[in-house]
Amino acid sequence: MGSAADAGLLVLAGTPIGNVDDATPALRNALAQADLVAAEDTRRFHALLDRLGWETSAKVVSYFDGNETSRAVELLTQLQAGARVVVVSDAGMPTVSDPGYRVLSAAIAAGVPVKVVPGPSAVLVALALSGLPTDRFCFEGFLPRKGGQRRRRLGELASEERTMVFFEAPHRITDFLADAQQAFGEDRLASVSRELTKTYEETRRGTLAELAAWAASGVRGEVTIVIGGAEGSPISITEAVDQVFSRLAAGERFATAVSAVAEECGIPRKPLYAASLTARKESP
Repeated sequence: MGSAADAGLLVLAGTPIGNVDDATPALRNALAQADLVAAEDTRRFHALLDRLGWETSAKVVSYFDGNETSRAVELLTQLQAGARVVVVSDAGMPTVSDPGYRVLSAAIAAGVPVKVVPGPSAVLVALALSGLPTDRFCFEGFLPRKGGQRRRRLGELASEERTMVFFEAPHRITDFLADAQQAFGEDRLASVSRELTKTYEETRRGTLAELAAWAASGVRGEVTIVIGGAEGSPISITEAVDQVFSRLAAGERFATAVSAVAEECGIPRKPLYAASLTARKESP
């Protein structure tokens, strides 16, 4: 095994998120020069090469959530032996809600050089299309699938002032938007983008209530949701819920406590009520 000085190169390469015309010459060169390609789905990677008319002489191995930990060890061994390893996800940039973080962390710790080949990003495309403020934003990725955990996380974000970007599966978008209405209020502005850069790309903009009504009949394709930030609350929704519980412990009625805290803290009553109710149900 070589030393850090003899190490190869780890390349995180962005791939098209839909339209293969977005593939860059830099991506083609990276794949042509690779000794080893770690692909999230090897079949999809070979299908992408076929669509592009490209070839690579590199060995291709799978690298996905299920084997990421063990495969990262193998990839690091190859890197330390001097190999050029390219990591690609099914679409977009590795490490952004896709495999890649573990081998990246291991490579950095071992002193292996790292390079990024930029590519399309559903996060940035949806953010630009949303029409919402882009000067400050945060990416939340996929929220928990279980309703209680998802509602709790959204409740924690209710006072977030930055624009927020989420990924969600199409069959869960109705539940997501319903929970978002509870957490942020029906009038919070948002957008839903699906099938980005593909033939049937679509972006819907409006309030969370309007988007929930639109999504009720079903949404197809990969989905990215952008939600506007809160308009400056002095405390987080979690802190406000704690205040509600303090009032409950002192003997106040639930509805009275929620109304009082909402008024004192400048937080919309409905999101606080929903977050407090969820916390109350889940508390032992």
